[in-house]
Amino acid sequence: MLTVRPDRLKIRCYAERQGSDIWVALCLDFDLAAQSETFHDARRKLDAMIVDYVESALVGEDREYADQLLNRRAPLRYWAKFYWFVLAHHFSRNFRAGTHRPFNEYLPISVSH
Repeated sequence: MLTVRPDRLKIRCYAERQGSDIWVALCLDFDLAAQSETFHDARRKLDAMIVDYVESALVGEDREYADQLLNRRAPLRYWAKFYWFVLAHHFSRNFRAGTHRPFNEYLPISVSH
């Protein structure tokens, strides 16, 4: 479930290194993924993808399907990995520098009256 605050929307994501040279970043709330050679670049690509996806669903050509698009979740196995990574990061300093990184994205929300 997405967490809504008056000024932003919290979206759960994580990235994991696959092999020695590829990072895959996943957005669990919208079932999106991006990849690159570095964590930061994969995350940057995913950030841009999330913004484009939400914008397209809310005000773009896909707004007719907004309800389905904004409620599309990643499969349960990816959520399980995310929460495992969150717990591991919380309890282990060594895990923080590893190959798996949970993170949250925050989308700004503006409400028109």
